Amino acid sequence: MDHDFIRDLFAPFGPVTVRRMFSGAGIFADGLMFGLVIRDVIYLKADDLNRADFEREGCAPFTYTRGKKSGRPSQHALPYWRLPERLYDDPDELALWARRAFAAAERKKMAPPKRSARNHSNSPRRRRRSLTKNSAGRCRSRA
Repeated sequence: MDHDFIRDLFAPFGPVTVRRMFSGAGIFADGLMFGLVIRDVIYLKADDLNRADFEREGCAPFTYTRGKKSGRPSQHALPYWRLPERLYDDPDELALWARRAFAAAERKKMAPPKRSARNHSNSPRRRRRSLTKNSAGRCRSRA
């Protein structure tokens, strides 16, 4: 999808930049990514506050398959949902959706990071050994 077309499409929202990423492009405003373009389809950032809008329109999130080479493929979804087709012809309505997507990206940026199960502090890998000093002043591990 032509970057000039995307900039023109989002003009009622405000200035955007389009940067190549992987096999597509990211749509940015004020340095924050709120949109994604993959295979000539635009997706906007969604969260709990605007996801229902996309669902009401019958849109779906961007998904990709991982693990094809290993023989154990699995589907993964990103929090970017397909832009409703009708919005390509309604720039004012598209600007509203873009503002909501940008707000979702801002909320995500401000949210405290989630701790994954893999990085749990009680896991054996992450547990730190307590150290004590021996008579020579060197630390030795006490397991």
